[in-house]
Amino acid sequence: MRQYLLLVYMIFASMQFNTAQESIRLNENWDFVRNDLGNIWEAIRPYSQGSSESVPVWHKVTLPHCYNATDAVAPFENYYQGPAWYRNTLAIRNPYPNGRTLLHFEGAGQKTKVYLYDQLVGEHVGGYDEWTVDITEAVKAFEANPAFQKQFKGRYPLVIRTDNSRDTEMIPSDLSDFNIYGGIYRYLNLLYLPAVSVGQVFATPTYDLVSKSAHIAVSLRLYAQTEATKGDITVELTAPDGKTVYKNTSSQSLSKEITLSGIRLQKPKLWSPDQPNRYTLHIQGNYNGQTFRHSTTIGIRHFEFADNGPFRLNGERLLLRGTHRHEDHAGVGAAMTEEMMLQEMKMMKDMGVNFIRLGHYQQSRIILNACDSLGILVWEEIPWCRGGLGGPVYQEQAKRMLRNMIEQHYNHPSIILWGMGNENDWPNDFPTFDKQQIRAFMKELHNLSHSLDNTRKTAIRRCDFCKDIVDVYSPSIWAGWYRGQYTDYKSVSEAEFKQVPHFIHAEWGGDSHARRHDENPDNGLTKLTSSTSADERAGDASLYGGATRASKDGNWSESYICNLIDWHLKEQEHMPWLTGSAYWPFKDFSTPVRPDNPVPYVNQKGVVERDFTKKESYYVFQSYWTKEPMAHIYGHSWPIRWGAADEQKMIKVYSNADEAELFLNGKSLGTKKRNSADFPAAGLRWNTVFREGENHIRVIAKKGKQTVTDEINQLYQTKKWSKPADIITKTSKLSDDEVLAEVQLTDAEGTACLDAKDYVLFELAGDGVLVQDQGTSSGSRYLQAFNGRAMIKIRKNKGSSVLAVKVKGLETAFVTIK
Repeated sequence: MRQYLLLVYMIFASMQFNTAQESIRLNENWDFVRNDLGNIWEAIRPYSQGSSESVPVWHKVTLPHCYNATDAVAPFENYYQGPAWYRNTLAIRNPYPNGRTLLHFEGAGQKTKVYLYDQLVGEHVGGYDEWTVDITEAVKAFEANPAFQKQFKGRYPLVIRTDNSRDTEMIPSDLSDFNIYGGIYRYLNLLYLPAVSVGQVFATPTYDLVSKSAHIAVSLRLYAQTEATKGDITVELTAPDGKTVYKNTSSQSLSKEITLSGIRLQKPKLWSPDQPNRYTLHIQGNYNGQTFRHSTTIGIRHFEFADNGPFRLNGERLLLRGTHRHEDHAGVGAAMTEEMMLQEMKMMKDMGVNFIRLGHYQQSRIILNACDSLGILVWEEIPWCRGGLGGPVYQEQAKRMLRNMIEQHYNHPSIILWGMGNENDWPNDFPTFDKQQIRAFMKELHNLSHSLDNTRKTAIRRCDFCKDIVDVYSPSIWAGWYRGQYTDYKSVSEAEFKQVPHFIHAEWGGDSHARRHDENPDNGLTKLTSSTSADERAGDASLYGGATRASKDGNWSESYICNLIDWHLKEQEHMPWLTGSAYWPFKDFSTPVRPDNPVPYVNQKGVVERDFTKKESYYVFQSYWTKEPMAHIYGHSWPIRWGAADEQKMIKVYSNADEAELFLNGKSLGTKKRNSADFPAAGLRWNTVFREGENHIRVIAKKGKQTVTDEINQLYQTKKWSKPADIITKTSKLSDDEVLAEVQLTDAEGTACLDAKDYVLFELAGDGVLVQDQGTSSGSRYLQAFNGRAMIKIRKNKGSSVLAVKVKGLETAFVTIK
């Protein structure tokens, strides 16, 4: 119940304080076609002629909508990059005399044109920032034609063209390690504004650690189509408990830019990850008998990246415990609903996250509002990602998107860093790669950022020849994945820390194929040698060629990644100079540059899958980063372990408890105390002998007076296997209309091949459909087996089907689904 109420609160918090006085989400009744049209008339013609005939055929969709929802991870094709069209008819009833009617796009990719009937009313380049189109005059022109009014029955035809075609003179680069999605993949709103309204409020709180007082500078940007005139503006500030702590009314010239009197507070409630206190700033004014109003939340905090030292928030050291987020989800691509976004952010907070880098572009206002309300500090950046540096159009887009990002998210207390770019030293889209030109443009962005907002710092990740330009720098450190061993992490980080005044470590970790486990995860990496650097280099994402590295020569098991993460977190607790780090990323995401991964076209470094299914590594983070008692036995997705009959096997428990007692088949294996310096699992590990067949494991963990438990069942297989020779299948009912089909590869004697990595292809004929192209371990029609296993869901559609399971070199297996 508590989690439900928190989710409801977060939804409310993310919806309120829109710049519009009236805002309507335009989610329903959209027609869509994924190809180009000859002209705008092809979109209008069916309406105009009153005919059902239309070429091409349009399909019904709802917004948000991404037209790469599934093809981004389809295993045998390139994802679609090109134009698509949307159309709808709107009921427009602006209640304000001489008011303005706007369309507010929260994000659409990547180039967008907007038409009312056949009139082009606006266009935008850039897939991630917000923008508006004023359609007031176009609505009046449409209303002036009685025939149009009759034809469309008082509604207004809206047509939108989006285009994510490849274009090297745009950011981000197509070399970026993520899909450049197309569609209206964030919410689209219809706004009604009075003749004069507030377009933007800029609130700049500063806090003095000595006097414990705050000053809040306030300025406005009005949205008005009138000449300047006088009017009264009231400013009211309410505290986190809702009480008014400041109110003032002043006469102002209603020009487009207004600076108001500052606000002073003694001993304010400060914003922090543990106590994300927020004040609400209310603005109200009057013009020509109409009242305009606007509200925004703000937070008061003081942060500092100490020179050659740690990060401090409100005067105290805070270790930034972070992750990353891409706007990407199974089955919808970039078109995540508000509920999905809030669930994701809540899962991060529950994992113990207090910091996030939003990679690699401006993200939804819903995400920033969630960070504010949950207490998650933010590094947000523009999509200048890889590809070198383009010409004037390219550079103008980057500057425009930086300006938009800063102005649109200016009031969020969670934001501490504005990112200027990512991996700008990467081999590129242009014949010339000029470091001095990149340095000059980086300096221009840095200066622009500080001119727009001098209260926050600038940052980049992985561009060593620009690290002296920005305020905070993150080098590339992938110890144990792209370079060296994970035990190199501390020494490599300390060496990098000494090279810049303000250091942070963004991006670390490694890929794990969900549900794949290993009895000896580190043994296959004996050829790896320690390294004085741990950077990712061009080609390291490839599974072929180059130096020995875990990313290529490891087994991509959850077992190995849990060890890697465990080691990093252990070390970070004993690095007093460390500002913090951000694991890459929180959730698996689609990428066009990794077609050969175990789940094709998916970057599998997340601690959860694309559908929010938690991997084992999620609980490793919880054991270090959370306060609420938790305990998790490693191996919930590992049904069969293996080894000799008398072989000692390790059982690991990830927990933040003070001590834990482990039971195997009802017998206590003893109690152990947690010690974060004792790797692995902070000392909560037991070596024991399993019995052949089924084993029951249970842990009782105590933290103070609180007790938590966890338990799993695992089979233990002592019989050795040879190469795969057969495909064994079984099905289980998930619901009245959904079935799970599971596969196990066995040798000629029927013994499960628990290290098999063969690719498995699922095909279906009949009434049902595969739940496929989700980019997950249980939602992909073609994927690498995990411990000789594979699975997929089938929707029966109230009929029967035949499932074919294909593995190269083996006889195809067929399963009838009824």
